[in-house]
Amino acid sequence: MIAGAGKAGIWSFARAYCRDRKPGNGLKDARSCGFFITSGAVGSSRKFSLRVLQPSMTDMRVRIWRGTETGRLVEYRVPVRRDQTVLDVITEVQRHHEPGLAYRFSCRVGVCGTCAMVVNGRPRWTCRTHVNRVMGEGVLTVEPLRNLPRIKDLVCDLAPFLDTWEKAGARFSGNRTRSAPPQKVDPDSPRRRLADAGLQCINCAVCYSACDVVLWNRDYAGPAALNRAWTLVNDERHGKQRETLKEVFGRDGCSSCHTHGNCTRHCPVGLAPSESIAGLKRMALTGAARSGGQ
Repeated sequence: MIAGAGKAGIWSFARAYCRDRKPGNGLKDARSCGFFITSGAVGSSRKFSLRVLQPSMTDMRVRIWRGTETGRLVEYRVPVRRDQTVLDVITEVQRHHEPGLAYRFSCRVGVCGTCAMVVNGRPRWTCRTHVNRVMGEGVLTVEPLRNLPRIKDLVCDLAPFLDTWEKAGARFSGNRTRSAPPQKVDPDSPRRRLADAGLQCINCAVCYSACDVVLWNRDYAGPAALNRAWTLVNDERHGKQRETLKEVFGRDGCSSCHTHGNCTRHCPVGLAPSESIAGLKRMALTGAARSGGQ
């Protein structure tokens, strides 16, 4: 880490450093030499620092899980590139080193959540995770999501995760017929605001992988399903609120949550499933199960 007084001065040093190490290569951007700038507030001023991501190296060490439950980590060497994501690295390995490597991805822009994996011990979306932010000790380790059966390499069976929705009564059931007019919902009502706070979940299973309770109790409904149930019991259009409440208040429902907060801490879209679960616990204490949430 090299401290500097200003951003322009830092980059000037970086370019000179690259020219000295690789004379005549015509480098125009110090980032191609493995540099990137970080900044932080110190008192009332803002200081910039230049971090070196192993500038003398052209390759990085990558360890990827191969096999099923009884597999192992296999190490590869992958070229270091600018603005490289973890998904880029995995694709590089599959295309140039291990054609049989199995992994999932779809949109590549942080919309679908398909590419969720464990990167250096933390569940993440690999398409939105830049290598230079998670390299740590200079080694990138990629494993499949925890708490799910491993099919092959980085691919997990999501069926147990998706089944938790049924366990938590988290399937929407309308209370109007096709011939009835649409129900009016006040977007500013307190219950609507509570429901809106948890609606952006896309079922990437990151929270499920991060949950310690799921680790030792696979019958637990899990944070994603309970978050969904919370949105339903606050949605006046949901016609089976009593049934949903019965499921979430039952065994392996919201009462099994230990409030460790890993689901909220790791959610890629910034939701707070732990708050939704706490809301369900409050409803249990206030007798909402007996009144059907009305």
